[in-house]
Amino acid sequence: MSDTTTIPEANARSGHPEGALLPPVDVIEDASGITMYADLPGVKKDAISLKVEADTLTIEGEISLTNKEGLESTHAEVSLPRYLRVFTLSKELDPEKVSAEFNEGVLKLRIPKAAHAQPRRIEVKVH
Repeated sequence: MSDTTTIPEANARSGHPEGALLPPVDVIEDASGITMYADLPGVKKDAISLKVEADTLTIEGEISLTNKEGLESTHAEVSLPRYLRVFTLSKELDPEKVSAEFNEGVLKLRIPKAAHAQPRRIEVKVH
């Protein structure tokens, strides 16, 4: 799996003219697949978009940047309204079986290996 996010290209594909933040992502691989953790602070569950097209996984999240009534920001560290990250999935992974959980700003994705890439035990017979 590789990260292929290039913001101008990704924005053109998704139809978004503005920039986007790259969420930090941790990827952990084990014998049965990979688990990804993407930090998406400020994103609500219904503002997350996950797409798998062919061998491409896209993670998008819209951020609510509204100020409370009567308050105005004098300085903002985060000024872009969304997160975007694009990954190319290896042929070993099964994009049909992606599962996702979202809890307290962290998106957890589990992508199992395809059956042909799973380790398997071969029985040795005695004649």
